[in-house]
Amino acid sequence: MAELNMTSMEYLIRILVSLAPVIVFLSFLVVLDSYKLLNLRTVLGAISIGVLAALSAALVNDWVMQKFDIQFLFYTKYIAPWIEEMLKGVFIVYLIKSGRIGFMVDAAIAGIAIGAGFGIIENIYYLQYSTDTNLSVWIIRGFGTAVMHGGTSATFSIISKVLSDRKSSVNISVFLMGFIIAVLLHSFYNQFFFSPVIYTVILLVTLPIVLNQVFTRSEKSLQEWLGVGFDTDMELLELIKKGKISDSRVGKYLQPIKEKFSPEVVFDMICYLRIHLELSIRAKGVLMMREIGHSMEPDPEIKDKFKELRYLEKNIGKTAQLAISPFLHKTRRDLWQLHVLGN
Repeated sequence: MAELNMTSMEYLIRILVSLAPVIVFLSFLVVLDSYKLLNLRTVLGAISIGVLAALSAALVNDWVMQKFDIQFLFYTKYIAPWIEEMLKGVFIVYLIKSGRIGFMVDAAIAGIAIGAGFGIIENIYYLQYSTDTNLSVWIIRGFGTAVMHGGTSATFSIISKVLSDRKSSVNISVFLMGFIIAVLLHSFYNQFFFSPVIYTVILLVTLPIVLNQVFTRSEKSLQEWLGVGFDTDMELLELIKKGKISDSRVGKYLQPIKEKFSPEVVFDMICYLRIHLELSIRAKGVLMMREIGHSMEPDPEIKDKFKELRYLEKNIGKTAQLAISPFLHKTRRDLWQLHVLGN
């Protein structure tokens, strides 16, 4: 009886470890306030799709290996990544083609959610047949799998979203580049150059960096398409003041905001963008005057603008800031320029 109880408890722990990455992921979304972009139903739906994709992949992988008599290790390294990334990517393609993904932020969220769901099944499979009793190994392996699948799906989703924003039609070419990169990352993870634990630790450190680079480069590409930069700040500010922002590419990009956020939050976001543009333009003017040896009188309204900016940041939340981040010029140099005005 004691042995049965211990076995049941061990099995329960393994299931909880398998679910841990998804629990952490949902907790992260709560902190990030991301349900304003993708509602809870869509996020849970994406996780469920990931579970279905993993179950489908298991069936397809078994059939292909048996049909063509392919060795397991070779299949895992060079064939499985193509099948698994394709199955995970189907839902992302649907979300983008149907216009349900408006920003790179929710593209990343959808990708990570699908990967987390996929990781549940892989973790359960691994833990079901693992003879290792070290709980830390289970946890590291579980998170590693979820991070890998979430990272590759998010990479595919972000790149596809950026390319779809730059083209008038959404065809297969929009998804090809992101898909190939996701497959290559997945295949690299499956090469087993190191032990699973060491490999997972390396992945947990490097993949977020890779994903951040993908997001940064995608955002830069989007900025180029939007025509956003210091040279266009004045033009964008005038469009906002005249209520004609919808006539520009910026307006096309911001259109999903009306569907994702409440009218009050949308209004605060536009106000936040307007004040940020005013401060950016002012900062550039101060720096230009300093370069030619002149100084400008302190603007008594600057402190009030920064106070209002901080108030609006709190009101709209972190997710809304990420949604309009392509227009905010938040590089280190740009933030320093704004800091010049605050002193």
